[in-house]
Amino acid sequence: QVQLVESGGGLVQAGGSLRLSCAASGRTFSVYAMGWFRQAPGKEREFVGGISWSGGSTYYADSVKGRFTISRDNAKNTVYLQMNSLKPDDTAVYYCAARRSPGDWVNAGKYDYWGQGTQVTVSS
Repeated sequence: QVQLVESGGGLVQAGGSLRLSCAASGRTFSVYAMGWFRQAPGKEREFVGGISWSGGSTYYADSVKGRFTISRDNAKNTVYLQMNSLKPDDTAVYYCAARRSPGDWVNAGKYDYWGQGTQVTVSS
């Protein structure tokens, strides 16, 4: 099992920045890649971005490309989501997820473990 705990959410004005953290524990050696997803009220969960655990390759949704950056600190078993130029449309609960094998980045069903989520609210 892998446990994931997100932190860093909060309220920010449009144009501002936040950095989310996702700390992994347990059988982290089994993790192949990490992803960030978000879910706004009344909407489906959507892929934000992801990073491979070992090589650091990243992949982003078009909606956040150029504004969000994912990084990792393997020594701390932590993945970060740096969010800049935030917009009200970025308001959602943000989740980190981990998967044990290669596959479709954007498919939430391919991820094996999930955190509890952290709320991000962007005011206009």
